Amino acid sequence: MGTPLLTEEELHTALADLPDWTRTGDSIARTVQASSFPAGIDLVGRVATAAEEANHHPDIDIRWRKVTFTLSTHSEGGLTARDVALAKRIDQLAQQN
Repeated sequence: MGTPLLTEEELHTALADLPDWTRTGDSIARTVQASSFPAGIDLVGRVATAAEEANHHPDIDIRWRKVTFTLSTHSEGGLTARDVALAKRIDQLAQQN
């Protein structure tokens, strides 16, 4: 049994607690501006560790000091509680940057 998709109401409530994230279709994304290229790479490494622990992996795009994380539960075809949980963890890690 998989993870159920969030309803529109659940997603709206979740995004209210994730002000830096934007929804596009079946995914949410956030771009973090790091202080330097090495700081951005360090953030990616910390997110990778958290993603492995959660067994849920974001798409990551690195553009110099800008790192964009995109989340969707591809196996379920949309957004689930797993995406929200990892987004919150990414927010915590980004604050340490």
